[in-house]
Amino acid sequence: MLTYTDRVLVSDVELAELLRFACVVAREAGQLTLQFFRRPHQVDNKLDDGRFDPVTEGDRAAEGALRRRIAERYPAYGVMGEEYGFQEGCGLTWVIDPIDGTRAFMSGMVHWGLLLALFDGQEPILGVMYQPFTDELWFGDGRAAFYRRGSAADLIIRTRDTNSLADAVLGTTNPNLIAAGDDRMRFDRLEKLVRLTRYGGDCYVYAVVAMGFMDLGLDGGLQSYDVQALVPIIRGAGGVITSWAGGSPVMGGNVLASANPVLHDRALSVLGG
Repeated sequence: MLTYTDRVLVSDVELAELLRFACVVAREAGQLTLQFFRRPHQVDNKLDDGRFDPVTEGDRAAEGALRRRIAERYPAYGVMGEEYGFQEGCGLTWVIDPIDGTRAFMSGMVHWGLLLALFDGQEPILGVMYQPFTDELWFGDGRAAFYRRGSAADLIIRTRDTNSLADAVLGTTNPNLIAAGDDRMRFDRLEKLVRLTRYGGDCYVYAVVAMGFMDLGLDGGLQSYDVQALVPIIRGAGGVITSWAGGSPVMGGNVLASANPVLHDRALSVLGG
């Protein structure tokens, strides 16, 4: 299980090389998922209690490929992945969600992506999100940028300056994934205050917050591999991402991303009230 440890320091030169590696291997592994997307393939349920938590051949293929490439290049580093668990290392840990949005993937929809982060013991210091079907790549390491198919160069991305909840666009994957009771009541209260709410999207919600097309992204019950890659992207674009209580989001739980600090504080005041 991934836990907090002493921070491992990485130089700017090392970080730049690590980010280049992450972008390359995310693309490679993402392309493997396309062998299964919108094609017949096996879908298994990881749960046996009547609930449904799918895993596909694409999930397993992509995570396996990432683990092999990491072992070749950075054998001393740890790895934490959704499908194959935690392998302890030197204190720097690659955190993998091979397909964030497996339900969308298995349904032939495009709002899913591969997530890859590097965790230094306290924070993810880089994050990559890749959507192979649309060939879109988001990455963050103190700044945030975006590549789309046909681009001549990466585009620096920024969140927008919306500071009123009444003007804000909110995205969440599925309100039914938010725990019933107080958490759901808090979400319902926030939803009534915003201009528009869009359901569905998984990691794509947070990507478009970073790009300035949504103002708030919110989910409940996330795991570390669901969120770590998104943290450097949101922060690098000028946004804020925390737990609903205002603490660190990097181990998952209830997470809120906002376009700017003013809007974030206003949304937290609703979620925490």
